Amino acid sequence: MKTRTLMLGWEFPPFISGGLGTACYGLTKAMDRLGMPVTFVLPRAMPIRFPAGEESPAGMEGSGEHYQTHLRHMRIRAIPSTLTPYAPGQSQAAASWRRAKATGAATLEALGEATRAVYGPDIRQEVQRYAVRVMEVAEEEEFDVIHAHDWMTFPAGIAVSARTGKPLIVQVHSTEFDRSGEHVNQYVYDIERQGVHAAAKVIAVSNYTRNILINRYGAPPEKVEVVYNGVEFNGQTEASFPRTWPDKTVLFLGRVTMQKGPEYFLFAAKRVLEKMDNVKFVMAGDGDMLYRSIELAANLGIGHRVFFTRFLRGADVDRAYQMADLYVMPSVSEPFGIAPLEALQHNVPVLVSKTSGIAETFRNALKVDFWDINEMANKMVAVLRYPPLQEMLRLEGRKEALRFRWEDSAARVSDIYQHVLSGT
Repeated sequence: MKTRTLMLGWEFPPFISGGLGTACYGLTKAMDRLGMPVTFVLPRAMPIRFPAGEESPAGMEGSGEHYQTHLRHMRIRAIPSTLTPYAPGQSQAAASWRRAKATGAATLEALGEATRAVYGPDIRQEVQRYAVRVMEVAEEEEFDVIHAHDWMTFPAGIAVSARTGKPLIVQVHSTEFDRSGEHVNQYVYDIERQGVHAAAKVIAVSNYTRNILINRYGAPPEKVEVVYNGVEFNGQTEASFPRTWPDKTVLFLGRVTMQKGPEYFLFAAKRVLEKMDNVKFVMAGDGDMLYRSIELAANLGIGHRVFFTRFLRGADVDRAYQMADLYVMPSVSEPFGIAPLEALQHNVPVLVSKTSGIAETFRNALKVDFWDINEMANKMVAVLRYPPLQEMLRLEGRKEALRFRWEDSAARVSDIYQHVLSGT
């Protein structure tokens, strides 16, 4: 009999703010294809309403707290919540906390303000309330293992494991050190550490993340397994609309936060435009550094060459990739990086930060230190000026990206479940 999983997550399409929801969807779809029964518990405003004119990629149907999906072996249990994780439009409060930390003026009040700004209102109460409701859901479900994604669900996973005796597996998609650098939110760090030590196994999305868990959280090395993310290739090889503009286009797609390095992208863009005048830069995403990035582009004198689209979803994401001649991921700290694989899915060559999980295992991509804006600019110019280099990165990169399959990730997860359940 296939392992039955009680999966705890904070995002699931179409309710996503970053790679976490995309990763949860890709993994559970692949687990479904392997016949692995999953009950996915998700905090969500009730009843679930999808954006106008958009259906859930999971094909959710139902009412109340129970939702069926088009996935044969998966159900969603939605827990009523008013919380919107990673609430946009509150950049000033988040920035004030970073300034307070940097100047030594941090207070408990500033910490509370920053926590609310980055994670939404009353995050502590919502995380606790989610844990209580998950305990109730667990009494109604049959499962063999508990699989919790990222820190918001760790308290729930720990509580259910303690009550039922079922083993807990936690999957770390990002750590507080990725999100905040050295100025960590102690509340979040403590939860992450507790989850890592309470789990029977810890899944890290890269060796980069595994090393952080071992060195910063004291995780026993034998407990931490690496399972890379994947991407679903749909066979698309050509843009669905013709290119009618003469300029080259460089794309940044991701949350506009400190972790993703948007300011380094803009400083490098300035250098590129000093050498080439036929280049446009697109920054697609939201985050606490959005308005600061807009101001920076203006102050650098390149505002007329940088286009800010805000958060994109669905077909708009596909169109953004199709417009691009190069995708750049200048992350300061990136546990894995699904977006470069998505870019290659659309035949777009990629330039990635060396401080990323994808860089440790991917050969056919240009790599650069996020802080080296001159080298970043030089590599952008090389791709844009020399079609043979662009074509080689595109073709070989796409071939290599085909190795990152969600089915392989799901099979590794299944193996981890079996080892935990058998005690080996």
